[in-house]
Amino acid sequence: MVFIFHGSCYSDKAGHYTFMKDATLAPTYASFDYIIIGGGTSGCALAATLSQNASVLLLERGGSPYDNPTATDIGNFGNTLLNITPNSWSQHFISEDGVYNIRPRVLGGGTVLNAGFYTRAGNEYVEEAEWEMEVVEAAYEWVEKKLVFEPRVMGWQTAFVDGLLEAGVSPYNGFTYDHIYGTKIGGTIFDGASHRHTAANLLEYANPNNLVVYLHASVHKILFTTTELSDKKKRPKAYKVILQDANGVFHKVGLANNPMNEVILSAGAMGSPHLLMLSGVGPMAHLVAHGIKPVVLDHPMVGQGMGDNPMNPVLVPSPTPAEVSLVQTVGITKFDSYIEGLSNAVLSYDLTRRFFNGVLNLLKEETNRPTSRNFFIQSIADFLKSVDLGFKVKINGNVMFQKVSGPASRGHMELRTTNPKDNPSVTFNYYQEPEDLNKCVEGINSIIKVIDSKAFSKYKYPGVIARELLDLILGLPTNLRPRHVTSAFNLKQYCIDTVMTVWHYHGDCQVGKVVDKNYKVLGIDALRVIDGSTFLKSPGTNLQLRYMGQKILQERAAFCGN
Repeated sequence: MVFIFHGSCYSDKAGHYTFMKDATLAPTYASFDYIIIGGGTSGCALAATLSQNASVLLLERGGSPYDNPTATDIGNFGNTLLNITPNSWSQHFISEDGVYNIRPRVLGGGTVLNAGFYTRAGNEYVEEAEWEMEVVEAAYEWVEKKLVFEPRVMGWQTAFVDGLLEAGVSPYNGFTYDHIYGTKIGGTIFDGASHRHTAANLLEYANPNNLVVYLHASVHKILFTTTELSDKKKRPKAYKVILQDANGVFHKVGLANNPMNEVILSAGAMGSPHLLMLSGVGPMAHLVAHGIKPVVLDHPMVGQGMGDNPMNPVLVPSPTPAEVSLVQTVGITKFDSYIEGLSNAVLSYDLTRRFFNGVLNLLKEETNRPTSRNFFIQSIADFLKSVDLGFKVKINGNVMFQKVSGPASRGHMELRTTNPKDNPSVTFNYYQEPEDLNKCVEGINSIIKVIDSKAFSKYKYPGVIARELLDLILGLPTNLRPRHVTSAFNLKQYCIDTVMTVWHYHGDCQVGKVVDKNYKVLGIDALRVIDGSTFLKSPGTNLQLRYMGQKILQERAAFCGN
């Protein structure tokens, strides 16, 4: 049994609870060889692997996906994603670009909330990252055995495939995990019964005698001692972390006394740089301005270079009932836009209202939003009024969208407060670079061709042309950006006005700038960052496979054989 502590209780992976007398870690686990902060896609994979030959503590700020298994089923995708109540698995934030976004706070991370599409990174990406291809292949297979299935492709998705081919996104590559140009069916983490399999399932690989998972554990700070170098200079060395449990009680937990032991940050592109800054590692002037003491290391690139793949959707109402499907098919174009779609996605009227009420609350709380904030508030209020008149139980929708690969446009992350539970301030600078905007226009043009194709005609109302459907998104408060009259006929403006996230943010702890090629934080001992924050760009069509363990600890036998 892998012990999963819930602050005041623990459970096995199936979610059967046994209450403890207090919230402290068991004395047996007073110190660990590895402390992994973040139980998402990377954290779960690392914990399972490292536990084979070392003691591991995995700290996750959220709860367990096993607490409510039906919430992860395919039919609840939209509702679970939009559930932003205080203890939900989604933490809502709004970027400074005026785009809604979600941070996962649950064991399994984004794999608990995403659309379930699975693909491997392209070979060029692996070579550019200087990963070892054989180890990467083994890692793919290791993940796929537990999580990945071939989807059952039905009517809407079949028409989408045929429409992509008719639109010139060819050749047809059938079902494959490989990232290759053309149209393909990818893997899915939903099994034949539409149940989701998440990165939390990777913990089944763990050595149960060596792994402790602590849920609802909010890490406040990494603590540092010093290492004396040969020239008598000293450098910081991570050795403990401070965490707060579900009852508000603080704990310190440290590394065992072994020079090989490490703290590993796997808290994601939002969480890892955020925690580095709160721990005194980041741009000195910024840390001093927020009263961070001590400043352990002036690291000016922490939080810099953040990217998010922009997504632009088109709603496609259908006269023909469609199956419930999330992303199964992708058109991988040579102009670096990926075309994807989903059908009959269900949204609860009640949760949709709660989500937008949450947006309004965030706008009221944050004082650094644009001065046109009142326009956004009124726009959302008008939308909710129309929803009240038109829907009472659920909202269904078919959507096609394009995602820009890369992107070239880059932003940054900064502290907003010193409370680790608060969201930092994030700017992505969507479409700042013209090349990203040109890719979006090409992507939208491809979607227009798919919708107007003969192959897709069954799922589009007669007489409606695709360009007319752009108005549907322009009329919805899908972000907090103003709408321009020209958007209906100027695709560049449409891309700028309707941009959304596809939850693929990355790049603010980049290799060579914040970490070295083995993901060790530059200038600090016993500390690594292993998650999407180290990516210069996202690999392939999605970030589902964030398994980056092929480089970590190659000098340790713990990683061999996985």
